[in-house]
Amino acid sequence: MLLRVLGCSGGIGGNLRTTALLVDHDVLIDAGTGVADLSLDELVQIDHIFVTHSHLDHIACIPFLVDSVGGMRDRPLTVYALPETIQCLKDHIFNWKIWPDFGAIPSPETPFLRLVAMELGGRVTLGDRVIRSVPANHVVPAVGYHLDSGRSSLVFTGDTTSNDALWEEVNGIENLKYLIIETAFSNAEAQLAALSKHLCPALLTAELAKLRRPARIFVTHLKPGEGAVTMSEIEESAEQYSPRMLSNGQVLKF
Repeated sequence: MLLRVLGCSGGIGGNLRTTALLVDHDVLIDAGTGVADLSLDELVQIDHIFVTHSHLDHIACIPFLVDSVGGMRDRPLTVYALPETIQCLKDHIFNWKIWPDFGAIPSPETPFLRLVAMELGGRVTLGDRVIRSVPANHVVPAVGYHLDSGRSSLVFTGDTTSNDALWEEVNGIENLKYLIIETAFSNAEAQLAALSKHLCPALLTAELAKLRRPARIFVTHLKPGEGAVTMSEIEESAEQYSPRMLSNGQVLKF
């Protein structure tokens, strides 16, 4: 499997894009503003979107994507997410007020969009690839994803704060190669991190101490304007884990 980072910022501005990870040519993990940088030919090839949670920075491009390429495809674009997230998309996005209901366009029998509820721990097999949801701890119902190529694995935490259940899952992955984990705030904003159920460097270091397997660790979801200070704090407190900042355009093979 080949993962290409389209967006990994906690906001926008300049070259910053919100969370979107392209797996091979046909799968998205979240669909933030980074999706908009893909060409039309690339957009048409996307068949599956796995959404971590309902916040706008992770779903912003789903409505535009299905509108842009729905009529160019011979099958629906399929979105997988927790039942609560699927309901949010139906109630607040694809409701004919914010955006058309592409689950009924051009007809309910042949829609451009298919929304599929996926319970925590659910998995989808796409050829030799397995994508499984893992626990997250956020202010809305949320998951992360474990991507397994058969040869090695990558875990993306999505948005989360301290979460023992996640590490139980991660420590059971024998072929773990990569861990992408969020840290949205600097230590100066630890109170805001706790309130919004995100990580700050101090919390990240405590979480990484629960990891029992070797993995290459990348940090995502840094807030605009705070990346340098946050990474400096991470490198100081979590030096033994060698975390690196995830970057737009980065490619991870596993």
